[in-house]
Amino acid sequence: MTLASSVIVPYAAYLRVYEPLAAFPEPERGHWARYAKREKLPSAQDELRRSLADLLPTPPVAVPVHESGDAFVAVVDGVTCVCPWRTRLRGWQALEGLTEQLPGLVLDAALPPVVRRQAEADYERWRERNPDARPWIKTATWHVPVRWFVLFAAEEREYDKGDDALVLRYRTPMVEARRRVARALRTLKDSLEEGPLIDGLVEVGRWLEEFHPRSLVELDYGGLVHVVPEADLADDRSAEDVAEGLAALRDGDGAGAGAAYGRLTDRWSAVRDRQYAS
Repeated sequence: MTLASSVIVPYAAYLRVYEPLAAFPEPERGHWARYAKREKLPSAQDELRRSLADLLPTPPVAVPVHESGDAFVAVVDGVTCVCPWRTRLRGWQALEGLTEQLPGLVLDAALPPVVRRQAEADYERWRERNPDARPWIKTATWHVPVRWFVLFAAEEREYDKGDDALVLRYRTPMVEARRRVARALRTLKDSLEEGPLIDGLVEVGRWLEEFHPRSLVELDYGGLVHVVPEADLADDRSAEDVAEGLAALRDGDGAGAGAAYGRLTDRWSAVRDRQYAS
C-alpha cells in the first residue's frame, strides 16, 4: 500500500478473503490462473516493502497510479484461490481514515493537503465507474477487532515459529464464517443494546456476502507479531475467548461473558498501549 495506508505499518493485522478462480470473470480469471502457477509468488512482506517504497518520492504518492496485479494465493482442497491485493482501492479507503488517526500537523507534513485533495477527486471519479468495487483485504492497526474473531473457531488457530518469522493466523471456510456471524448476531441482539459491536459485526457480515460461498477467510496477525512478546502470542486465545463470551451470553451467564470480555480487553489494551510507548 502507499503512504495513506502505511504510515503506521508494520503493526497491522489483516482479514482476507481468498476466492476460487471460478468467482472471477474473464479475462481476470485467466490472469489469476496464470499468476498462481508462477514459481515464486510475493509474500506479505513483499507487499509491505512495495508499499513503503511510495514514501520516497517528493511529493509522496498518496495512492498508486495503477491497480496492483498481484495477489496472495492459497490452495484449498485442491482448488486454487486468490486474494487480490487491490492496493489502489485500499489506499483510497485508508486515506479516508487518516484524519482520525493522525494529528493535523503530522498529516499535512506527511501528505500535503493538495495531494490528498487530488487523491480524493481521483477516487470519486473511479467510484462512479466502479460502484460495486470492494477490497478482498481489511486492515486494522495496533489491534485485531473483536468482531473479526467471531468468524473463527479456536481449533483453526495456526501458530508457526518458522525460520523467517512468527506467523499467527486463523483460516476457515466462508460458509463457517457466515454461519458464525449470523449466530453471534442473534446472540448479541438478544442480549445487548444496539452499539458498535453489533454494528461492526453487521458490516463484516455484509462484506462476506460479497464473495463466493466457497471462499477461504483468513485472519492474519501480520505485523503485530513483531510488537507483541512471543510468550504473549503463544498464549493468545482471543478467538476462544470470544466464543466463550458468546456462549455465556446465550446461557444467560453475564459473569462468564464479562470475564471473557475482560481477558480480551486486557490483552488488546496492552498491545495498543505500545503504540504510544517511547
